[in-house]
Amino acid sequence: MLKHLPAPLQELWKVFTGFPGIGPKSALRMVMEILTWPEEKVQNIGKIILTFREKLKPCVHCGLLSEEEECSICRDPSRDASLLCVVADLDSYLVLEEAGFYRGKYFILGGLYNPLEDKELKGINLEGLRKRLADPELKELILALGATVEAENTASYIKNMVSRDFSHLILSRLAQGIPLGAEVKYMDQETLKQSLNFRQKI
Repeated sequence: MLKHLPAPLQELWKVFTGFPGIGPKSALRMVMEILTWPEEKVQNIGKIILTFREKLKPCVHCGLLSEEEECSICRDPSRDASLLCVVADLDSYLVLEEAGFYRGKYFILGGLYNPLEDKELKGINLEGLRKRLADPELKELILALGATVEAENTASYIKNMVSRDFSHLILSRLAQGIPLGAEVKYMDQETLKQSLNFRQKI
């Protein structure tokens, strides 16, 4: 696509196409936009990119990114320490926290378990989770992992670990089923199955 353009432009274009959701045309527009910026602005962006990895580190308790060893949520005394919501990644945490209705604490696993690709659960912070589950203040573990096959495998693994080593904890998961505003006749069979399995009393 860019074989006739200068090599530095092609290199930056390749960097941008590596970002999720950025296609070739969008990446090219971003590169061309940067070319219009003053040199000082470009250098400042470069400095920010070089240093942000050095400044950010995972929280020692939950895995959230923080400038300190302990993140702002783990330090916040107003958060309910009896509730721990387990999410797969930072994106999931951001969506839940942005909604503003959950006031407990979090734990980021760093991925989901796919037994076909990862028989040893590499990259998933289960040891860190085990340490969090040993917290005497903790009463309930909430699994907010989604409804994919990988999420179900991960939930099953955690459920077995909790029932074996932390049986005093309440284990719950996000309700799954028919979304608000949808009609039953348009639902697929798996969604209907989940809706029945996780039905609520009224």
